Amino acid sequence: MAVQMIVLNGGSSSGKSGIARCLQAILPEPWLTLGVDSMIEAMPVALRSSGAGIEFAADGGITVGPEFMALDAAWIAGVAAMARAGARVIVDEVFLGGAASQERWLKALGGLDVVWVGVRCEGAVAAARETARGDRVAGMAMSQAEVVHQGVRYDLEVDTAKAEALECAHVIARFLAGGRR
Repeated sequence: MAVQMIVLNGGSSSGKSGIARCLQAILPEPWLTLGVDSMIEAMPVALRSSGAGIEFAADGGITVGPEFMALDAAWIAGVAAMARAGARVIVDEVFLGGAASQERWLKALGGLDVVWVGVRCEGAVAAARETARGDRVAGMAMSQAEVVHQGVRYDLEVDTAKAEALECAHVIARFLAGGRR
């Protein structure tokens, strides 16, 4: 069975989106890229700063409420359905709950051929990118750099503090082509 999904997990500003765009450019088949930012943008504005939805604290912390969790479950099921319908999907995700977050995806993706990629980036490097971007709450990158990887099992890991997005994408592409399981 050919890989149907690539899940990129890493903290804010770790380079996941850049890697996803590079993968779309270098992989021979068309791949969709979807992620938590896409889901948040699709949510009603009222839920983007609500205890029921998602809240971004001044220090970069994030809390999610029951409405967010319900929408997230539906989002995950929908992404899995697209892969089952034949789309190849790159997921750009932030596992705030570490292994528990991965478990939600594992349940939804049962039966699909998925490659799990840890996108690592030293907190200080991600924080500098966060500042340069200007579209994130300061502190998110540093607070997420390690917690998103706790207990998560990967097929492959890349480090964007040591390699550019395109180089990381080539590592993933080579893994897909023959170095996997």
